[in-house]
Amino acid sequence: MAETAGETIANTMADVYIGLGSNMDDPQDQLHRALESLATEPQIELVAVSDFYQTPPIGPSQPDYTNAAAQLQTSLSPESLLDRLQSIEQQQDRVRTLRWGPRTLDLDILLFDKLVQDTERLTIPHPRMAERAFVLLPLANINPDLALPCGKTVSQLLANCSVQGIVKLSEEKH
Repeated sequence: MAETAGETIANTMADVYIGLGSNMDDPQDQLHRALESLATEPQIELVAVSDFYQTPPIGPSQPDYTNAAAQLQTSLSPESLLDRLQSIEQQQDRVRTLRWGPRTLDLDILLFDKLVQDTERLTIPHPRMAERAFVLLPLANINPDLALPCGKTVSQLLANCSVQGIVKLSEEKH
C-alpha cells in the first residue's frame, strides 16, 4: 500500500518532529505535561526531546514563550497525530482566540518523514518553520543535520536566522 497524506503504511513507523510552545500557566510545566502525555500514547514513541528555550513572542504583546522540539516515531497518519496533539492541547486548556496570541500549549507537527502536504487542515513541513529560530534552534539541539524536504539542513537554515533574545533554560533531561 502506498503512503498518502491521509494514511500510513501498515506496521511502519514514521519519523516525526513536533514543536512545543507555551507562555501561560507555568510554561515549563505545560511542556513537561505534554511530553508525559505523548510518552503514554500507545501509537507514539518519544525518541528525543530538545532543551527548553525562552523565546520572545511573535505577534501581539504577551509574555515570552518556552519552546522545545521532540522527535517521535508513530504508526499514526498525519491527521490522526494532529488529532492526538490537539486533544493534548485541549486537556491542558488550550483556547484558540487570537492568532499568534498567548496559549497554555501549542503542539505543531513540523516534519513527518519526508512528506510534503498542504491541505486545509494540515501543512507539512510546518509553514514558516524554515525562518523561525524558535523552531530551528530546538530542532538543531536534537539533530542539526536533519534535512528538510527543501534539501537544506536545520543548521543551514538556522544560520540565516537571528537567535537574538533566545535563552536556553536548562540542559536537564525532560
